[in-house]
Amino acid sequence: MMKRTKIALATALVALPAILVVAPLAAQNEAQLPGQKDASRVAAGTYKADAGHTLVGWRANHFGFNDYFGIFGDITGTLEIDPAKLSAAKVDVSIPVARVVTASAGLNGHLLRAGKDGGKPDFFGPDPAPARFVSTSVVATSTTAAKITGDLTLNGVTKPVVLEAEFTGAGKHPYNGKATLGFEATAAIKRSDFGMTYAIPIVSDQVELTISAAFEK
Repeated sequence: MMKRTKIALATALVALPAILVVAPLAAQNEAQLPGQKDASRVAAGTYKADAGHTLVGWRANHFGFNDYFGIFGDITGTLEIDPAKLSAAKVDVSIPVARVVTASAGLNGHLLRAGKDGGKPDFFGPDPAPARFVSTSVVATSTTAAKITGDLTLNGVTKPVVLEAEFTGAGKHPYNGKATLGFEATAAIKRSDFGMTYAIPIVSDQVELTISAAFEK
């Protein structure tokens, strides 16, 4: 027991200098990032979605065994924001459903497949129109978070959706010099609300959404 204790103590003493060096370096690197979670950096104005760095992830449960997930990208739209009047902020974004991506070529095809014999598609069908989210109200829940209520149009159906949004960073983009804002958000929708009832309940009706968004001024 004494031998094990000595070995453990020696290992800790050897590791301590590395820990003392790595921790300040991590803090230093974070401080050097162009984007900082500092609301005072947010300038009022109209911002455009950075299509290359704005993503909507979705996940649904498969047969009660595990969750499956996919992603939408190439998102376009605008954010109007004034830090002094957050309740007046407006978000209007479009999501190209036809570009949905999953890890399965078979599922990709199924999501965009036409219905059998001219019937209703199981999911989006071929050449689906982009989805669109337009905010109707923004309520701050903390200094860096807000509840964004809006109308989501998907598969030709419009339903209210609530996003729990968190401000994640603001600053000057290091390559293009534009003022940039970052946000993350979560929401939950029922696909049956949007006409997609295929395989419910063995494939979950509820779909969890995770959003990572960047906007440039």
